[in-house]
Formats: sequence, structure tokens, C-alpha cells
Amino acid sequence: MSEIPYAKTLAALDALHAQDPRSVEVAGEAVPRELWHAGRMSAWLERLHERPDELVSLAVRGQHLQRWQVPRSDYPEGRVGYLTWRRDQGQRAGETTAALMREAGYANEAAEAVERMIRKQGLGREPGSQAVEDCACLVFLENYFADFARQIDHDRLIRIVQMTWKKMSPQAHELALSLPMSDAARGLVEEALGS
Repeated sequence: MSEIPYAKTLAALDALHAQDPRSVEVAGEAVPRELWHAGRMSAWLERLHERPDELVSLAVRGQHLQRWQVPRSDYPEGRVGYLTWRRDQGQRAGETTAALMREAGYANEAAEAVERMIRKQGLGREPGSQAVEDCACLVFLENYFADFARQIDHDRLIRIVQMTWKKMSPQAHELALSLPMSDAARGLVEEALGS
């Protein structure tokens, strides 16, 4: 595959990420939240894999694509509602990323492979799907876990950490344990892993 389809697809993904009306402050500047999130996903992929495959790189970059368009609040409360929302988001992001890839010149097989990775099909067996999951878990632990921990009751939080941990590869476990965390957050992770 040439660099042109990859560069075109990456630019198209980031153009959609940049439309996120929500923002985060980075070095004193407002950055579209989804664009920032996609950058964190790619940064973790580079730490997980020295030379990531371009299809895996695109799947990781497209994993959160246009999530703001269908908020979690549009779905019922609870685990079933959350899992349905997450499945629907993966389906949408996968389809959109695959369409962008085809427009950029990728073969249908490559586009479908990335779509499966974004939907996390074959998790635990397929390296691309595992890479997407590992990056998503690491971004969560690095950037959202501390705030999340203040909103969820203790026992539920322990179960969430345990479920997250089960989905991660051994290499992602090592990286997660090296993250800077508050004493409280690290205590929760250690409790969850010791249970």
C-alpha cells in the first residue's frame, strides 16, 4: 500500500475529529476533544508497537470517530444500555472509517479489516482488535479514571477495573502500571488486581 491512501485517510479522520464541538484545554489552547483523544490513542499505539501496521494505526485513530453525535444519554441507564451504545458507536465509527479508506484508494478488504478492528471483533485473538482495545484502556486509565472513580461506587468501580484489565494484553498491563496515578487511584487498581 502506498502512503497516499494512508495520509488521505488520516487527514479525513482528523478533519471529522476536529468537528467535535466539545473541547479540552491543552497547553492553554482549546482542542476538539475527539481530536485530542485520537492523538492520545495514536501515542499509546506507538508505545505498544515499535512499527505499527498502517491498518492498525487507522483503526486506532478512528475508534472514537464522531462519538459526540450519539451521546451515552440517548441510551438506557445500566450495563445493557452502555454495551448497546458502545456497540452502536463501534459500528458507526467502523463504517465511516472504512468508507473514508475506500474513498482514499484502499481495497475493500483493507477497509473491512479496519472496520472489524474498530468493532473489536476477535478481541484477544486478532492483534489489530487487541491494539485498539489496549489503546482505549490506556487512554481511559491515563485521562479519565481519576474523575470516573469519584463518580462510581467503590464495589462497582473495582468490577470495572477488573473487567478492563481482563481485556488488556500483558504489554498494556505493564504500561498501565507505569502510569502516574494518585495514591487513591493506585490503591483502587491494586485492590482490583488483588481481588
